[in-house]
Amino acid sequence: MLKILIAEDDRELRQLFSHVLIKNGYSVKGVANGKEALEALDNDYFDLIISDIMMPVIDGYELVRTLREGGNTTPVLMITAKDSFDDMRRGFLAGTDDYMVKPVNVNEMILRVQALLRRAQMISERRQVIGSTVMEIDSLTVTTDKESFILPQKEFMLLYKMAASPGKIFTRHQLMDDIWGYDNESDTHTVDVHIGRLRERFRDSNDFKIVTMRGVGYKVIKL
Repeated sequence: MLKILIAEDDRELRQLFSHVLIKNGYSVKGVANGKEALEALDNDYFDLIISDIMMPVIDGYELVRTLREGGNTTPVLMITAKDSFDDMRRGFLAGTDDYMVKPVNVNEMILRVQALLRRAQMISERRQVIGSTVMEIDSLTVTTDKESFILPQKEFMLLYKMAASPGKIFTRHQLMDDIWGYDNESDTHTVDVHIGRLRERFRDSNDFKIVTMRGVGYKVIKL
């Protein structure tokens, strides 16, 4: 059974999240702040962490930053009353994997938890499979039913990220930030160029295609 740690100082919310997660088949431990979360992580393994930002003693930002600096890659879903872009950006820069703003739709929370756990499994396996196409992240190798070849790193990571969530739309800015980094000075046209190269390379694929969402970004769809 997958284990989830909830760090939330609001007792009623903590109990609500716990109830919903347990109902959906997860094992749950709840703590009231970041310090208690770190202590729990020292004593047990958790597959995912749900953390509030505004907590006493150690807040959510510091909790995630401490985990990442210590090499802990456990997925973190940050849930907070803060809804400004700067707050969200700070959370992602600290190392959080996903972000929800209160009031939380618990059904959406479950969907996000499931997606994060799938992504974590994919990363731990270091490979992504879509149809008969296999992507090996350690070697940047793509193997199809016809051939095997190595992609340039940025092209590989673009394809790997989108193929991990078929049907999900990724904006150009999102792809730029995730693959090139927040402080990169290139413009989003760089993403278009790399997508164009991927399209050409996989134009005959029977497994997937890259679709342009006009004015928004791109997505990979299974065929």
